[in-house]
Amino acid sequence: MLAASSALILKERLRRTEWLALGISAGGAALIARSSVHTSGGPRPDWRGDLLVLVSLIAAVAMVLCTKRLMGTHDALHVTAATIMLGTVSLVIWVELTQPLRFHFSGIVWGAALAQGLLATAGAYLLWNWGLSHMPAARAGVFLNLEPVIGAALGVIILHERLGGLAIVGGLMIIGAALHFSMAPHEPS
Repeated sequence: MLAASSALILKERLRRTEWLALGISAGGAALIARSSVHTSGGPRPDWRGDLLVLVSLIAAVAMVLCTKRLMGTHDALHVTAATIMLGTVSLVIWVELTQPLRFHFSGIVWGAALAQGLLATAGAYLLWNWGLSHMPAARAGVFLNLEPVIGAALGVIILHERLGGLAIVGGLMIIGAALHFSMAPHEPS
């Protein structure tokens, strides 16, 4: 979705082999998603969850495209800082309007929240935006598909889940496509 959107909106172009690698990566993500569907004995899937995932995907694509455009005139640090601040203010306003929080937390909790915000969120977005500033969004999008691979791996390591054959093949497809984009030469955007 990101590759097609960046081709239409940002006028980025990919070679056929890159489109093929993106297709393989998307197929791998679909295999991982399909491998987690329980066909018997479990609760029926809820379409509302799938709809939320679709809305989240559309929002993520819009965010990447807007960020890429902003980095045409601003550096990654400024774009990241503005995005994080705008998101934080919007979230606090939303929470206060819908279900007010009472901020009576211990110092340890505030420290953990600050560390999470600075290291995991702001740090990760800064690195992503820096990478996005050095390559076309269509090429960078393949690395978003590593998320289900990491999720499946964490499920095995932390939750002691077992991966089926589809998930393993899907993960290898995604990793292969990411390696293709990591090793293939490209022109900087």
